[in-house]
Amino acid sequence: MPPLLPLPGTGTRAATGPRTPVAPALRGCLHALLAGLLALPAVKALTGAGDPAAHPVAVLAAALVTGAVYAAGAAGPAVARSPRAAAWWLAALAASWLVLLVLSPDGLWAAFPLYFLQLHLLPPRWALPAVLATAAAAIASFLVHSARITPGSFIGPLLGAAVAVATVYGYEALYRESEHRRELIDELMATRAELAAAERTAGTLAERERLAREIHDTLAQGLSSIQLLLRAAQRTLGPDSPAAPHVEQARAAAQDNLAEARRFVRALAPPGLAHGSLAGALERLSTTSREPRVRFSLSGTPTELPTPYEVALLRVAQSALANTVRHAGAGRAEITLTFMDTSVTLDVVDDGRGFDPAGARHGDGNGGDGGDGGDGGDGGFGLVAMRSRARSLGGTFTVESGPGQGTAVAISLPLPARAGEAA
Repeated sequence: MPPLLPLPGTGTRAATGPRTPVAPALRGCLHALLAGLLALPAVKALTGAGDPAAHPVAVLAAALVTGAVYAAGAAGPAVARSPRAAAWWLAALAASWLVLLVLSPDGLWAAFPLYFLQLHLLPPRWALPAVLATAAAAIASFLVHSARITPGSFIGPLLGAAVAVATVYGYEALYRESEHRRELIDELMATRAELAAAERTAGTLAERERLAREIHDTLAQGLSSIQLLLRAAQRTLGPDSPAAPHVEQARAAAQDNLAEARRFVRALAPPGLAHGSLAGALERLSTTSREPRVRFSLSGTPTELPTPYEVALLRVAQSALANTVRHAGAGRAEITLTFMDTSVTLDVVDDGRGFDPAGARHGDGNGGDGGDGGDGGDGGFGLVAMRSRARSLGGTFTVESGPGQGTAVAISLPLPARAGEAA
């Protein structure tokens, strides 16, 4: 027999939310309980142990009809899917049970499984009145068929109804708590997986940047210096010197290896710089933000920058903008890249809530503005990282902010003296 009660994720509890799934073992117990309680009046009537006034054939027929109605609803999928079908089925089941109740006082014991069905399949505004009506019918049947009126006539059905209500609602509360815990665990596992993936990605990018920096600062700079020294040697020796061809070969080899080193540095650059210029990467960065609105502007004549410069400027812009989104509560932000004769400057300005830069430097994190690159959420670590990037390239980093005044960060890097030969 298909399950009477819906499996997890199926069925609805009218307009109040999904029905609480019931374990197959509990469904089997409910089927067996109702079958046994319906068989009780039929067997007692046939054996003469029941009410002498009850007609055995009529009691048997009423019990069979009630069982057939129950089986029809349990076997049909409509009851599990439709609240309206469940209500009509419960009404038919209650009607057939009332007939049995009129014929035999032993039919009142079937009220207990009916309580569970009504509480599970009907919304609360209908379930509780239905349970009370069922208990009242059981009490009335007992009073009609019994010559004596005792407190048990009232306490039994009402106590059974109270136990059913407490059991069903307690089960639903436990299930909701269990589902809430499961969802929290799923979210925690998903967050851990995302964090692990982010850490792996960040570690990979950091290692790529480190390798690019090392190649640029050692191998590429060394090859550039060798090339300059060989060019000076050519001028000193003159074209007629016997060593001139060898010096020219050495200079060409140094030039080829310098170009190869630069290709390695470019290949290790951040993905944002892999398919375009720094200005293009900053433009794409500004268009990915929806709140706050970000505008990018370029000032001056762009010149080719060493890869470590582009990496540092892009990372500062990403950090400042990300923390503006997280902490500043800003409506607008602006990224400005300015090329001057001897330096390149990046400014990130927002109109957020601002913070106290002095407090952020001491790590109290009382600002919360994202324009500082993270001091609002990490105790000033974003500022430290930006300053470290600027200092490693011989540049400067400044922060201007105040509570309620927005935030402006700026990093300025000196352009290489001979850009054509710098790595």
